[in-house]
Amino acid sequence: MKQRFWLFKRGSTFYCQDSETGEQKSLCTKDRAEALRLIDMKRQSAETPGFSRFLLKACLSTQDAHLVTRTWQMVMDQMTAHGKESTKVRCKRAMLAKGFNRIRNKKLIETTSDDFLAILVSPSVSIHHYLKRLHNLALGLGWLAFPVLAPRMWPDVAVKEKRAITLAEHQMILAAERNPERRLFYQLLWEIGAAQSDAAELNTNCVDWQTKTLSFQRKKTGSWSYLTIGKALASILEQLPKSGALFPSISLRSANDRAAEFYRRCKLLHIKGVSLHSYRYSMAERAKAVGMPERFAMEMLGHNSKAVHRAYSKGARVNLPSLEEYMATKVA
Repeated sequence: MKQRFWLFKRGSTFYCQDSETGEQKSLCTKDRAEALRLIDMKRQSAETPGFSRFLLKACLSTQDAHLVTRTWQMVMDQMTAHGKESTKVRCKRAMLAKGFNRIRNKKLIETTSDDFLAILVSPSVSIHHYLKRLHNLALGLGWLAFPVLAPRMWPDVAVKEKRAITLAEHQMILAAERNPERRLFYQLLWEIGAAQSDAAELNTNCVDWQTKTLSFQRKKTGSWSYLTIGKALASILEQLPKSGALFPSISLRSANDRAAEFYRRCKLLHIKGVSLHSYRYSMAERAKAVGMPERFAMEMLGHNSKAVHRAYSKGARVNLPSLEEYMATKVA
């Protein structure tokens, strides 16, 4: 049988030549015995496809006995064990997706790029997002010796463009909503642009009538939001309970339940492409439209809010006054 790999010396360094491709590559050694050992490994790998994997397993097992037995389910268990409770719940739900069944019980060391590419055929944004997180977690923990799929080989994901809810749509929802508490909840979201979980858990301690300030700590980031209570917001707050939770019934329901109820309402009204989070986009776009500085919008909605970045980069339209009108306003 014709040998595929040949050893030769250039200067004091040994090289290997592939007779099939013509490629010449340095073995990075000046020791002939070491060079012969390396080229022999190449020959065995070419003749026996499973030899490389066997050799890798043998080497890894001397470092960590579990490296050759860990499965992706173990990585999933690690992911669902960290973070806030709400994060754990989201991860656990995501890990149950059927798309992960291909690798769920597969050993990390036996996973190939073909396994990942077969999963990434799915159009689900969630599948793409969590597979990349699982991959990065396994690499970070040292459970993978090298990436299964190089960063540049991950396919782009077509994310649906989110949009803000319009005033007309908001008014339609209010007119159709017969539940007083939910109607006030949607009105509050329009006025403050809070995330639905933050708004649902507001209580009377968040309202300071002396300074006319509504303040609350964001669940997602832990940062505080401070909003001045204007006439419209004051009108809403005056209709809410004077002690305890501002939305007693809504606060007891899960985020999924609140989202599902809003989705049903929008479906009946033939309103498409919006969710409760669309109130944040609306708040950010209205802030830009009236000329509010971006730093103020960040204080209202949070410094890491995607709604602010989206609106202030391209999402909102601003009607600029003429220089004459602007100067007249400043003089007044």
